[in-house]
Amino acid sequence: MLALACMVQPAASASAAELTVLVGDELPAHAEFVQHLRASQEPGSRFDLVRLAPGGADAAQAVETARAEPESERGANAGVRTRSLRTAPANAALTLAVGAPAARAALERPGQQPLVLAMLSRLDYESLRASSPALKRGDRRVGVLLRDPAMADQLALIGAVLPQKHRIGVVATFESEPLVRELQRAAQNGNPPWDIQVEYAPDARSLAGALRSVVPRSDALLVLPDLIGDNQAATLSVLHAGAGAGLPVFGASEGLVRSGGLAAAVSTPAQLARQARLLGQKLASGAGGGSPLVESAAPATVRVNVTVARGLGLRLPEERELTERLTVVR
Repeated sequence: MLALACMVQPAASASAAELTVLVGDELPAHAEFVQHLRASQEPGSRFDLVRLAPGGADAAQAVETARAEPESERGANAGVRTRSLRTAPANAALTLAVGAPAARAALERPGQQPLVLAMLSRLDYESLRASSPALKRGDRRVGVLLRDPAMADQLALIGAVLPQKHRIGVVATFESEPLVRELQRAAQNGNPPWDIQVEYAPDARSLAGALRSVVPRSDALLVLPDLIGDNQAATLSVLHAGAGAGLPVFGASEGLVRSGGLAAAVSTPAQLARQARLLGQKLASGAGGGSPLVESAAPATVRVNVTVARGLGLRLPEERELTERLTVVR
């Protein structure tokens, strides 16, 4: 083990020393993710931040380049210059793309340095797999960090909160089929297996009918991180249906819990930044050759709506205890 540590350490240090980060949007969660990446950069190492212009991968981009230093010194020493996105630094040890637009641009760049695609939804990744041959290049090690916890973690949370219940209702869109398959695989590995009840809603008008069908067959509802989970009005429809039937609703966002969901396994930008660095170190040590190395987000915390729990007559463990239970399961 000591010998292995000695072998991995130089690669890990290199990935920390030279980091190029591509950002293609201004989403608050992505900005926070980048802030945590910058704050965790090793002293004296290089941090290049590339902001994609509206013109895409061929347009000139503004690049912030800074040596990792204390906050008091960073502002004075950070520089800004312009270069083409297609001109990657020759000694870049790791490129990290944040979000789907940046991931597409990063895959189009020439070069063989390891590449981490972070803050992607499962559906973002499936779209890249279908449309980007560069994702399967054999000469570049690629890691993919999904922004949401695995379905096995979601089921583990439901099991910790409702140990005697096993019927989980889901309303999905047809585009959500990869998520549904992952959920069904995780359900089959349960002990005992989970009973997943799935109804599909092709459009917003079909959502009410799908909910009327799935609610009577369910002990709890799960909101997937898909077109329904990303749409506030659709999520509220699921929450209202659950409340009307006295069913708890689970998901993967704090917003869902604040809006009336019972509990959620949540991954924070800070935790995702740490996991992205670890994934980069795995690539630098040789993992990910031939096919992308894909990881779901490790849940950083569990959020519980105490008011909803009280209304359902449930006495739940503390959030910290539930978080620890998920950590043990993983």
